[in-house]
Amino acid sequence: MFKSAVFSLLGKDPILSNLTVRKVASEAGLNRTTFYLHYQDIQDLLTQITDEILHELSDKTCDLIHAKDLSKKQKLTQLLDYLYIHPTYLLTLFKIDQFEEQLFLLLKQLIETRRKNTEENLPDDYVAVDIKTASLVGIIMWWIKNGLHFSSNYITKQIYLMYKS
Repeated sequence: MFKSAVFSLLGKDPILSNLTVRKVASEAGLNRTTFYLHYQDIQDLLTQITDEILHELSDKTCDLIHAKDLSKKQKLTQLLDYLYIHPTYLLTLFKIDQFEEQLFLLLKQLIETRRKNTEENLPDDYVAVDIKTASLVGIIMWWIKNGLHFSSNYITKQIYLMYKS
């Protein structure tokens, strides 16, 4: 209930520093004592929310790394589908510095694993993993921040077109 309250409050006022225990507890319909039974403070609540969503993203990324019956495009589309159904959470988490860094690390792991598993010898001038990861994170953040007006399938196609040229 506290997590839902945080997202509800941030939907009304997106400034993290305006969150207070009193506001979150009130929005959740609970008292502050109950809040403190579960969290030390607002930052602890935000950290736990971030960790939970990052864990889900990590599980999804791991599943995609090991999926043998999906093409690379299908794997990326499935990851974007997951992000597409969690826009409110992700918009909030993008405001927390550590989330973008963690998303970067997850995508970097996915790219590195795909490169290790490829049977092709990559040319010396192949796009560096960090550069490719940074561009993907940037695209994903732009897509979510601008309201997800495009489908995950469309974004996947655009990413593949971008890397082809």
